[in-house]
Amino acid sequence: MELYAHTLNFAIPLFLVMIAIEQFAARRLGMSVNRGADMISSLSSGLTNIVKDVLGLSIVIISYGWMVKHLAVYTIESTWLVCLVAFVAKDFAGYWIHRLEHEFNVLWNRHVVHHSSEEYNLSCALRQSISEVFSFFAIFMLPAALLGVPTNVFAIVAPLHLFAQFWYHTRTIGRLGWLEQILVTPSHHRVHHAINPIYIDKNYSQVFIIWDKLFGTFQPELDSEPPVYGVKKPAHTWNPILINFQHLWMLVQDAWHTRRWWDKLRLWVMPTGWRPEDVQQTYPVEIIVDPTTLHKYDTQLSSGLLYWSWVQYSVTGLSALYLFNRLAAIGAPAMFFYGLFVFASVYSLCTLMDKNPRALLYEFLRAAVGCSLIAWQGDWFGLNQFVPWGTAAIAVYFGVSLAMTAWFTATEVKQYVNQHQLAPVAMDG
Repeated sequence: MELYAHTLNFAIPLFLVMIAIEQFAARRLGMSVNRGADMISSLSSGLTNIVKDVLGLSIVIISYGWMVKHLAVYTIESTWLVCLVAFVAKDFAGYWIHRLEHEFNVLWNRHVVHHSSEEYNLSCALRQSISEVFSFFAIFMLPAALLGVPTNVFAIVAPLHLFAQFWYHTRTIGRLGWLEQILVTPSHHRVHHAINPIYIDKNYSQVFIIWDKLFGTFQPELDSEPPVYGVKKPAHTWNPILINFQHLWMLVQDAWHTRRWWDKLRLWVMPTGWRPEDVQQTYPVEIIVDPTTLHKYDTQLSSGLLYWSWVQYSVTGLSALYLFNRLAAIGAPAMFFYGLFVFASVYSLCTLMDKNPRALLYEFLRAAVGCSLIAWQGDWFGLNQFVPWGTAAIAVYFGVSLAMTAWFTATEVKQYVNQHQLAPVAMDG
């Protein structure tokens, strides 16, 4: 866990550099691929996912290590062959995990945040889940376990496999000739992120496109059908924490409202989007049937609020990096309280970008959490030993942040709510 935390010192800047290169390339091509609030939402989603992973906030039902220990029937000796088998096995498992997340109601909640952006760019690749509480998909690694591929090989292969899925989240790269027959390309994955009927639930592969062609889920990108991105039930929020649980909350509500006990039980494992008939009639939800009618979510941030949102995200990101690099020194249970603070920061930031009237309340609660942590620790988790005035600066920052939130709430948020007659964003969107 600590080693993973330290690798983020290199991974995070690399991702940000690639996002900047994409933005530069898009401008040269005369394309617009990023919107400020959407980009902050995506980066915030990635940050919450990393914090969750660093803190180990998941429960492993069945592990790959257990399968190797109890089920291996052979051991591969060649180092290069081990790595090759591990990579292919990881990709095969990834295809099926990805496909199941799209096909079953309860599993869609684990993945919906990745598709929630109505843009398609490198930053949306960082929209990763925090709702994966239980980990049981190691079962799809059974072929590698039977061959005795050591667990530590995946410590090398898994990050490489994950990074190989980042680059193709872009509209700045067209078709890539013969590589289209072998690898997942930007064109293939644009299809996967689209909500056009012809593109829905296609191209699940992660590195090798062969799995889709083998199992009948391949669809090429058509010049006559430009992809429209997002989800059929729009999130209507920039808040990645809300997005992570919107679908689950709808399932809970549907299970409560439907009259038939059979529907209460089966809706969890029915195809994604299925709802009991009585609930559909009584509690309809917005579904995008014609993608050309999609109006992208936009809360019309002023330049001042957008710049302040970037400041808030930057401070939150730096505070998270401090946690990653001081994980062992901070230790438990303090590191979990620190993680709570990061989550509260993301929630408050994105609530303000949503122009939700509760933004000031959430910022007050965030400041209260931060000040409570300072009072408990005596400083900001050992920051004073590096910067003598560091804790005082953070305390001042809380005050400034609360004042800025109050200002934007009294001006932009109030005006926006009055103009749009909006209620605060609810969990069910």
